[in-house]
Amino acid sequence: MSIKTISTAMFLCIAAMAFWSCEETEESKNSTKPKARGAVGEIILAIDSTKWDGPVGRVLKDIFQEDVRGLIRDETMFDVRKVDPRGMNRMLKMATNIVYVTTFDDKKAASQNINALFSKEAKEQAAEDPSKYILRSEDEFAIGQEVIYLFGNNEEELINNLTANKSKLQNLFQVRERNRLERVLLSRKSSAAKMAGREFGLEINVPASYQIAKADNNFLWLRQPTPRTDRADISLFFYETDYTSEEQLFPEALLELREKITRQHIYGDPNNRNSYLVTERVDPSPVFSNFSINNNFAIEIRGGWKTNNLSMGGSFMAYVIVDDKNGKLYYMEGFLYYPNEAHREAIREIETLLLATELSPSEDQAS
Repeated sequence: MSIKTISTAMFLCIAAMAFWSCEETEESKNSTKPKARGAVGEIILAIDSTKWDGPVGRVLKDIFQEDVRGLIRDETMFDVRKVDPRGMNRMLKMATNIVYVTTFDDKKAASQNINALFSKEAKEQAAEDPSKYILRSEDEFAIGQEVIYLFGNNEEELINNLTANKSKLQNLFQVRERNRLERVLLSRKSSAAKMAGREFGLEINVPASYQIAKADNNFLWLRQPTPRTDRADISLFFYETDYTSEEQLFPEALLELREKITRQHIYGDPNNRNSYLVTERVDPSPVFSNFSINNNFAIEIRGGWKTNNLSMGGSFMAYVIVDDKNGKLYYMEGFLYYPNEAHREAIREIETLLLATELSPSEDQAS
């Protein structure tokens, strides 16, 4: 459904604190529109240049160009390509992620180009409720596309709403890009990895290209067999142990657990037992966040790694999942080696695959 005028009715799809799209129509299901194009993590941002260079632009940059936490070098969360709204040609409108930004009091031609999409009634409704600031539209110009309209009656209202909802806006695109990546990565899954994971209580979903590097009673290491110069060398490993105390979840205890696992199982050079993986403690320092995975308490860890003999290094991310019911603690991590190259998208791949992992149902649940 192409939006020619954003009317009052379309505001029914908006909630200032919720990010849900309008239901897909039969028209969009049977659409002959082209498929959306764009690199993972890329956002086309249509905004007046003066607005981009001013306070609104600074807030938008803080949202979409914030550095990804835990990487060994600075990399922004998204690649933002700023364009003039009047220059949104057919090719640009086929982008996977598009964000339009305007305020209704802006008389400049570029903002007026966006404002013309809003009906008089829609603007009046926004004036009555300043908390309204976002509209999501799926498949507006192409299939598989997300178009976001960010608006306000004036810059102060828009800035306040953007600032208050920074994490929600980031998460909107993070989840979207992860889902997009998951469809590609898991089109063919590794049955060997799934069977190996079930041995200690995990449903592991990884691409068929990942092969088992090492399997033990409570440990599994997966790796892509032929790393290439145009993509990172990614490894995933999974570990299970008993959960006996909340003290196991303290940051230092988790780092000790990580190095206990890597010291025993993972080496940069298989012939050198001194090349096991350790955690970089300073640059970057590990970042810990509480998380929930399928209703289980979890902790996310992001940071850098290096081999104990300093021969290799890279970025990693991990999830520690508590299975209270069965008294188990699961540690699962992805780490990458890609010297002198960007790590963001490899970490996004790792995040996608780890979050596709589930706890296996217990025998009484399965029966």
